[in-house]
Amino acid sequence: MASAACAQSANPAWLDQLSEQLAVDKDCAVEYFLNMKEGELAGRLTFEARAQCADGRQFDGSLTEPAEDFTISECGVQVC
Repeated sequence: MASAACAQSANPAWLDQLSEQLAVDKDCAVEYFLNMKEGELAGRLTFEARAQCADGRQFDGSLTEPAEDFTISECGVQVC
């Protein structure tokens, strides 16, 4: 499913970039991505995804071009 999302992406390497940044910054081995979104905000491309790590942690990553690094935040327990 991720490959289909990347096939039509303006920047198909963004999930690889996020995965690499998570490995370096958070010691996260990404198993899969959830809620992948690409869009445009004020004429700039945006990329967002939630990553599931092998150890069970989840992180949200977002990037708005021209930034080169993702903003990453760990997902905590949420109560609805």
